[in-house]
Amino acid sequence: MKKLLSFIFFYLLLSSSIFLAKAQELEARVTINHTQIETTRTEVFDALQTKLTDFLNNHKWTEIPFRENEKIQCNFNITVNKYTQDENAFECSLLMNSSRPVYGSTYNTVAYSVNDKDFTFTFGEFDQLEYQENQIDNNLVALLAYYAYMIIGMDLDTMAPMGGTDCFHIAQDIATAGDNLGFPGWKPFGDSGNRFGLLNDYMDGAMEGMREFNYIYHRKGLDRMTEAPDSARATIAEALDMLHDANKAKNMTKVAQLFTEYKRDELVNIFSKKGTKEEKDKAYEILFAIDASQNNTWEKIKK
Repeated sequence: MKKLLSFIFFYLLLSSSIFLAKAQELEARVTINHTQIETTRTEVFDALQTKLTDFLNNHKWTEIPFRENEKIQCNFNITVNKYTQDENAFECSLLMNSSRPVYGSTYNTVAYSVNDKDFTFTFGEFDQLEYQENQIDNNLVALLAYYAYMIIGMDLDTMAPMGGTDCFHIAQDIATAGDNLGFPGWKPFGDSGNRFGLLNDYMDGAMEGMREFNYIYHRKGLDRMTEAPDSARATIAEALDMLHDANKAKNMTKVAQLFTEYKRDELVNIFSKKGTKEEKDKAYEILFAIDASQNNTWEKIKK
């Protein structure tokens, strides 16, 4: 009997380990908005939504074990601006965001968000999407794989210092391969706000402070906000210097500004009607220096 129980325990342990090793990283929700396209045949849009969802969620992107409740929540909202049926050609824009839970609360914080206006590809209703790391010859596959690794990498950067580096290196390889496919958004050094430019800047040595800030903001700031709000707020205020210094060190980059865009309301909530005057003044000055166009929002911090 003892041998039987031992065998059962070993089998369950082995099964759970195998399940953990194979668990996928993403729980993506994909929506396709094709209201701008005049056509009575919508099957291709339904197929696109289904296959993108399956591709993102069913592929194992890393060797990192994820439990079911640890999957990264993300949204891919795709607007079809132009569709040429004869060529299976799509010209779209993508609004993507991913989030992660904040420890000790029911609140989810945005970990990464981007508005990609060059989300362009070809897709037929019966096309199959397959990702092979060393052979990328399909721009839709390249786009999805790139953002999968960016989402996972940014999530890992909020959990550990420089935690997403391996994922970002893979995303860089995908961006290099994507540039050879002849679609917009991949061109090296063509636009600091395109896929290559943003990632290249984020991985630049001058931006290490930005990545360190990303970790401190989430793990030592937000994740401690429930148990020690004043200390957590003070930590974020102090760490803002790192964000400011990184932005100054590479002043043409849009990386810091992008961060303040998708964290805008959250940053205001951290400091508005809370914290010391010194913390409020510092937060306002740094955020204004990074993105003066949002001054009406940053003014709320002083209240």
